[in-house]
Amino acid sequence: MARAPVLLNVYNMYWLNEYTSNIGLGVYHSGVEVYGKEYAYGGHPFEFTGIFDMLPKDVEDLGEGFTFKETIVLGYTDFTENDVKKMIDLLGEEYSGCSYHLVKKNCNHFSMEFSNLLSGKPIPGWVNRLATICVRFPFIASCIPKEWLTPDGGASLSTVDLNEWEEIDYPTHEEFISNSAAIMRNIDHNLTETNELKQRTIQSEVSS
Repeated sequence: MARAPVLLNVYNMYWLNEYTSNIGLGVYHSGVEVYGKEYAYGGHPFEFTGIFDMLPKDVEDLGEGFTFKETIVLGYTDFTENDVKKMIDLLGEEYSGCSYHLVKKNCNHFSMEFSNLLSGKPIPGWVNRLATICVRFPFIASCIPKEWLTPDGGASLSTVDLNEWEEIDYPTHEEFISNSAAIMRNIDHNLTETNELKQRTIQSEVSS
């Protein structure tokens, strides 16, 4: 039976990390390494898959603005290398390039789902905490340059009514920090249930 290590390679993104990482809101890219390849997800303006593979920890392949941070051992997988390729094909239908969104559907969302499928283990919550917090407090997302959010430079956001965000009862800085742990627990619980269902479905398709 195959038994291969599953690793998460994490990269720093943009100069923002110098200011945000101390409060747990760093901007990170991640990829899942298995069988000598690193699989990650990125955006482009087309409908085909946004999942790509590369040599593990190859920062030059990612481009400017990325620096390697660390490797995290997630666990092991009993799936074969051929099974992994089938998973990537199936996930590619969901993770198209044009569906990428920095807050709602980014590389770390892919890493989370792929890791759960391979090893049954999630990635650490801090890797995608900026997106998680932005979902709970949308006004934070409004501070992010639109060209970072989607492959079309934010054009798809033109129909969003930002006035709705003004009606939010904004928390104080202290409330924001103290509530973040509770927010993470609630979202992690919901993500766990959803990922377990997806995991059973894709594993069934891979085995069939």
